[in-house]
Order: sequence, then C-alpha cells, then structure tokens
Amino acid sequence: MKGKNFLLLLLSLLAVFLTPSKCPAHGFAGKRFFPTTFQVDDPFISDEFSILINNMNSGTPSANSTEINIDYSKRLAPRFGLEFHDAYQHITSAGGDANGWEDLDVGAKWQFLTNEEHEAIASFGTDVEIGGTGAHQVSDSFSTVSPALLFGKGFPEFPEALRYLRPLAVTGDIGLNFPARRTNLTETGVERNPTTLTWAFTVQYSLIYLQSFIKYIGLGTPFSHMVFVTEFPMQTNFSRDDKGLTTGTVNPGVVWFGKSMELGVAAQVPVNSRSGRGVGVLGLVHLFIDGLWPAGIGGPIFH
Repeated sequence: MKGKNFLLLLLSLLAVFLTPSKCPAHGFAGKRFFPTTFQVDDPFISDEFSILINNMNSGTPSANSTEINIDYSKRLAPRFGLEFHDAYQHITSAGGDANGWEDLDVGAKWQFLTNEEHEAIASFGTDVEIGGTGAHQVSDSFSTVSPALLFGKGFPEFPEALRYLRPLAVTGDIGLNFPARRTNLTETGVERNPTTLTWAFTVQYSLIYLQSFIKYIGLGTPFSHMVFVTEFPMQTNFSRDDKGLTTGTVNPGVVWFGKSMELGVAAQVPVNSRSGRGVGVLGLVHLFIDGLWPAGIGGPIFH
C-alpha cells in the first residue's frame, strides 16, 4: 500500500511539472513583471542567460575582488527547469593575486504557484555547488547542497487611497546551505565548513506598472521601462565557529528591460566589516531567450 501511495505521489508531481501553464515566459504574474535582480535568486523558472559583474573590496584595505558571473536556465517543462552557474574571480591583494573559475553550480527549480489576481509567484529550488570543479585558489574542494523556498509578490490589493504603492513588489528566498564535508585539513590546522542560512529579499518599484495601471505621468524611453530595486542578500552562520554571525550587503540599483533583454546597475554596500569594505558595483546584462526564440530553444522541452 505504501508503494502504491508513493507511485501515485510521483505521478501527480510529474503531471504538475508537465501540465501546460498559462503563465507567460519569464517573470510575469498577472499584470506584474518581476525583473531578474542582481544577487537575490529569481522566484520563477525561464529560459534566460545572464552575465553579472561584481567588483568589491573583499574585506581588507588592500584586497579587491572582481567576479564575472555567468548564469543559464532552461525549462524542461513550463514550470520546471534546470539552472547552471559559474564565475571567474580575480583577487588582487598585498599578499599576491589569485584568479580562476569557481566551482560549477547546478540546480533545479519548480515554480509551483502563479497567482495572477494577487500577482504572486512561489517556487522551490535546490542548488549543488560541485566541489573541486574550480581553481583551488578561489574555490572549495567540497560540495554544498542548498535547498530554498523562493517567492515574489506584488500589491494590487492596496486601496485606492494607496494606489501609488501598487507598483511596489517584493521578492526573496530563504534556504540552508549544507557542506558535504564538515572539516578541511589545512597547513595551519583543521578548518570548519559552516552550515549557513541564506535569507535574502528585494524591494522593487516599477515605473511601467505605475504608468500602465495607475497613472500615466509622461515618462518616455528609457525611464518608462525601469524598475528601481534594492536588494538585501544576507547569510547567517549556524555552525559553532562564528555562530550567529550575519554578513551581507544592501544593493540599491535600477534595471531597464525590453522585449528581449534587461540591463541593470547597482551599488553594493556592506552591512558590516566582515562583509567587505567600501562600496562595490554590480553590472547586469540579461537575455530573455524565451523572448528571442520562443518557438525554438527558448521554449520548454516538454509542453
């Protein structure tokens, strides 16, 4: 009986994954478009390609880090797909330079909720950072598994008196990061690999939503397709060493989007000295593959 119940559950999940969805490509929920943001993971699954450049002081006055992040996501079904991430990092410091590719990150995401009326999206994803696949100077020798719950929500429910707040939206994710190995043996002794909690969110204000559904205020190109975004990507240590320590940044910025691409720029302000020093810069180039080739490589494999 238990085996039959498990089989029915598995078939039900496959049916959900493979059932055609009425939701449009990339981040739409009703009237709401959720743009791809800088360092907070998207709550939707789509066919997209991104390059994110991240330049920041890495914690000491003489250390500077530049990362070129590459992301690609591919829908296998309308609401289920795979994601791939890698980054090339260059660190300059008084002790010498280090550079190379970081560990490859592979993930899967299931967008299980799309509520058009309430402009809501929710998904569940799991990423695996594959240890030992990057350069030893900038990567880890152990793997990390990171399950997470992701969400996005607009606010069409605001009353008429607060109609100018309806262009607001929030997105976010919360998840745990489990190292596959608890400790490393280094030249200086035993190094612990911590379990951490990622909790990250964004606050957004969409000018196209304002002009299309609230009031046209005369904004032309390129301002009419802009979304102001402030990110709060945070991580808290759950292990014995540095337990409770939270690091992260506040990233105020703006993104512009068209039919087939999105461009963005943001500042990166550390929340404490362990998160970095000075103000960094984030630059985003994002292609909507499902908008460029909707009938070809931009569509889900199984409909």
